[in-house]
Amino acid sequence: MSSGIDKGQITEKQTELVQLIKRYAPIDGSHSTAITSLHFTRISYLEGPVYAVQGSALCIIVQGVKKFMVAKSSYHYDPFHYLVVSLDLPYIGQIMQADPECPLLCMSLHFEPELIFNIIQNTGLSISKGDSHRGMFVGEINLSLLDACCRLVRLLETPQDIPALADLIIREIFYRILQAEQGDFLKQIGISDSYIRKIAEITCIIKQEFTKPLRIENLARTANMSVASLYRHFKQVTAMSPLQYQKQLRLQEARRLLLSSRVNAADAGFQVGYESPSQFSREYARMFGLPPKSDAKHLRDSLSR
Repeated sequence: MSSGIDKGQITEKQTELVQLIKRYAPIDGSHSTAITSLHFTRISYLEGPVYAVQGSALCIIVQGVKKFMVAKSSYHYDPFHYLVVSLDLPYIGQIMQADPECPLLCMSLHFEPELIFNIIQNTGLSISKGDSHRGMFVGEINLSLLDACCRLVRLLETPQDIPALADLIIREIFYRILQAEQGDFLKQIGISDSYIRKIAEITCIIKQEFTKPLRIENLARTANMSVASLYRHFKQVTAMSPLQYQKQLRLQEARRLLLSSRVNAADAGFQVGYESPSQFSREYARMFGLPPKSDAKHLRDSLSR
């Protein structure tokens, strides 16, 4: 944001997006739209920590501040910074700035690797395989990106135009990010034999089979990598080992089961793949701060207030 004119125009676009998102997200929560890949979030209170899994998406906050933590890495994004996540990542989210008068407002645009590949292929953007890197990054908002986002959201006012124009504007949005300083990070997910693409495929397998024992040798063979190489690149991309990744998925699902279906702690542990109730309880408390039974009661009490 190099000039006062740019800052003023950026503020105007942000103000427009705030009004548009408020219209389509009138109450707190997550809101789908007529554009399949576009979602809005509105939260009017400080929240967190919230444990979840974020898929491939561009997240733009137009009002409020959020912290996004993956393993020991922490990222803040706000109206001047967007977040890009290239593959499924377990994370801890915390809303740092929001209230009823000025709620957090966010637009999320989900994408597939094929979209990135097609943009690269059709625009002649340079690519290099390079080494692996974190599967997420924070970039600085610019006017051209915000302008494209405004035009995409305004399409909701003329739904008859969505089939003809939405995909074109979405391509423009990701083209702008690919052109940005950290665009090379996003390019890697579009390259079929890049390390981040291989790790993304491995995370999909772990997600689908997270209740089963982890077979590292099989995963390495699937990725056409040595076991040592898989460990190294998996850690670089996700900030955790394959076992830690699986553990986060298991414990998040166990917490959901405890809260939604009222199963006991031992059954929740068994359902997500733990054979030892004591190990499950120990790892659960390490992640969430309380043993399973106490944590479930605390969460229910919080929701009933």
